[in-house]
This record gives sequence, C-alpha cells and structure tokens, in this order.
Amino acid sequence: MKIISYNVNGIRAAIKKGFVEWLEQVNADVVCLQEIKANPDQFDQSVFEDIGYRFNSWFPAMKKGYSGVAILSKTEPKNVTFGTGIDYMDFEGRNIRADFDDLSVMSLYLPSGTNLARLDHKLQYMADFQEYINEIKEEVPHLVICGDYNICHQEIDIHDPVRLKNTSGFLPVEREWIGNFIDSGFIDAFRHLNEEPHHYSWWSYRAGARGNNKGWRIDYSMVSEPLQEKIKRAVILPEAKHSDHCPVLVEIED
Repeated sequence: MKIISYNVNGIRAAIKKGFVEWLEQVNADVVCLQEIKANPDQFDQSVFEDIGYRFNSWFPAMKKGYSGVAILSKTEPKNVTFGTGIDYMDFEGRNIRADFDDLSVMSLYLPSGTNLARLDHKLQYMADFQEYINEIKEEVPHLVICGDYNICHQEIDIHDPVRLKNTSGFLPVEREWIGNFIDSGFIDAFRHLNEEPHHYSWWSYRAGARGNNKGWRIDYSMVSEPLQEKIKRAVILPEAKHSDHCPVLVEIED
C-alpha cells in the first residue's frame, strides 16, 4: 500500500496549482490531507473520483477556512472514524482514520504553538492525543499515523537548530513529546530508512527559504512497530509545490 500525506494549505488553492494532475501521476493507494481549509460543498470532489479515488472522506473544522483533514482512497475502507471523540480536538477537524483489511491509516494535523495560548493548547492536545493513541493501539495494532505534527524531532530535522531552539516546533518540550511518542511504539518511517541531513517538508514563504532549502521536517509517516518489517519505502517529495509543505510517502508491503 502506497500512502501519501500532504498538508495542502488549502485544498482549493492546491487544486488550482495542479494538485489533482500531480496526484494522478503519483498513483497512491491512500492519500492523507491536512489543512484542507474548506467544506466539501465548496469544491468539486468529482475531480478525485475521476482519477480513481472513488472513496473520499472530509472532516473540516467548524471554523470556516481553517484546519481540516481528509482521506482519499482507491478502495473503500471497512470503517472511518471522524475525530477522536474529544470535543476541543474535533471542533478543529484534526483527526480522521480509515480502517482497511490489514492496517488502519490516520490523517493527523497537530496544532501549531504560534503564541503562548496556542502553545498551551498544543501541549494539552499532545498529551490527550497520546492517551487516545495508547487506547487505539490495543484495538488496531497495525496503524500508520500520517500528517503534519508541527514538530521537528532532532537537530538534523531543521536547517538552523541553534537559532531556532526557542521557537515553537523545535522547543525541548515538543521534541521530548515526539520522542516519547515514537518510543511508545512507533517508527519514524523516513528516518528508519534515511539518516541523511537536509531533508525537509516545510519552508517559510519568506526570504526564499524553499529555494535555499532552509526548511523544517515536520510532516511524518509514523508506523506502528508491528509493521516495521513491512516498511518498503519512505521518501519526501519536495518537487511537489502546491503548498508551503511538500508530501511525504510511505509504502507498506501487503
């Protein structure tokens, strides 16, 4: 199963930039989207059906033009879970999970901590999300959690670890959390197969950051440990330029 995860920073904007045509070429089995920023009635969903994604499910935020996640797939899942059941998370449309025969795939969009209030919100979210996943893993041991975690784990994952050490997304408390999350039973699929530096998934729109590759690796495919031997491939796709993020891809053997 080939799984793509992509923070599109607005599905309508991404479609105008050629996202659908790119997606058809990539030919993934499952597509996890974050930050869709739209309700399904605000764009033509048939463009995805026309390229083989007969099943698509959208979980927008209550606030218009904000957040939201989705999952597209070529085969219909056995079950889809919208949100976590935790109200303050679900109002912002940050979690959707699709269960297939051999594994379950989640599209996740963790909050950013752009100011003190949002940082507190993010830390609470991370703690509650960890507890939620601890329970889910008991029922669904074969789990892939794809998405925008809004955290760089290690110094290798950010272009300037010294200057940015006190910036949200690379704070010690955030880095500790994502390390603990991995230790709780997950594999960072990209780092499992690639230990090279200078691989990022998000760049600021400012000061030519993308052209100079001054980026952050904040988008992950986290694969539960029982699937470790089935991780066939994990790559970042920076040539896709429909957003300030780029997609990440993981392939799981059947």
